[in-house]
Amino acid sequence: MKPFEKRVWLATPTMHGEELTYITKAYETNWMSTVGENINEVERITCEKVGCKYAVALSAGTAALHLCVKLAGVKPGDKVFCSDMTFSATVNPVVYEGGIPVFIDTERETWNMDPVALEKAFELYPEVKVVMMAHLYGTPGKIDEIRSVCEKHRAVLIEDAAESLGATYKGAQTGTFGTCRAISFNGNKIITGSSGGMLLTDDLEAANKARKWSTQSRENAPWYQHEELGYNYRMSNVIAGVVRGQYPYLEEHIAKKKAIYMRYKEGFKDLPVTMNPYDEVNSEPNFWLSCLLIDREAMCPQIRGEQKALFISQPGKSCPTEILETLAAYNAEGRPIWKPMHMQPIYRMHGFVTREGNGRANTNAYIAGEGMDVGVDIFERGLCLPSDIKMTAAEQDIVIDIVHRCFE
Repeated sequence: MKPFEKRVWLATPTMHGEELTYITKAYETNWMSTVGENINEVERITCEKVGCKYAVALSAGTAALHLCVKLAGVKPGDKVFCSDMTFSATVNPVVYEGGIPVFIDTERETWNMDPVALEKAFELYPEVKVVMMAHLYGTPGKIDEIRSVCEKHRAVLIEDAAESLGATYKGAQTGTFGTCRAISFNGNKIITGSSGGMLLTDDLEAANKARKWSTQSRENAPWYQHEELGYNYRMSNVIAGVVRGQYPYLEEHIAKKKAIYMRYKEGFKDLPVTMNPYDEVNSEPNFWLSCLLIDREAMCPQIRGEQKALFISQPGKSCPTEILETLAAYNAEGRPIWKPMHMQPIYRMHGFVTREGNGRANTNAYIAGEGMDVGVDIFERGLCLPSDIKMTAAEQDIVIDIVHRCFE
């Protein structure tokens, strides 16, 4: 079997042409900065699509999360409970404000923040008043349980819906459940602006504060007057033009992503693996990335250092490193599962809470695969598969065949 002539990607932008219409309009009308019709329309459409009252268009999802942290009132030294298995952009904005992340372990049913571990965390750190949770790979977390815990302890919930635009929980869109929320239009997301993000809220005062902060906190004066710290976080009218052209295709992109997921699920039904799970009764993901989890007994030996990984091939078994290296050899892109935040060198000394209480991966349990932290286990046995919308069914069949060969 020969490598793919054209690279099969994990997830890349899928453009349709309408984006150029709105970019050109920004150019022709000379509205190239951080004001203009595209921005106004993208904010309006976002409110309409997601179901929120106010949307503030920003330069990135990370910028939106940062302003959410400010709106939540996080001060230097404040502890904030954060999803453990996520991208660092979920957590870093807490540190921007001097907050101290405390990481909450993952649950197996959706791979998101475990509400049982969250409750345990409040027992250990009753002073905490802010929770930052993310919906991993476009799959909604256990929203009702998490919100119930937050309400019980009078904590603000910040919802990182950067990966889950268009996903629903009990019929409502993600990005509507937190006190303050964020979505992303990064280049690899379900729809893109090449960059950009959005802060979502139902509070007019919060929206106005975010707008002010995002434009360097300029006061309403005839000169540049500043009374508090501000940021250059506003989305440009050009980027907004790309997002505006993408929005009509959100549902189409989700449908294609779901087809990819289901084709993988069918193609791997005879292998000792499972796909990234979701609550089929209460939620509908946007299926942004299709992921694979290898059964523990089907794992060949694998060890990961800080930047390199090694494995020993065994008949009938495989591991993420072997599959990812094999995909790469055939010119296809996969990726490891997000490495849990409590394992990251920058955050290793921070608190980490499992269902059992304060926890770290136990070395013996890690080797045996029993009793280990859920996020660590998923990281060790999981990987993200090529999930690009432009991947053909024939190309995906080859990817499926490649994975099968790794288990021979």
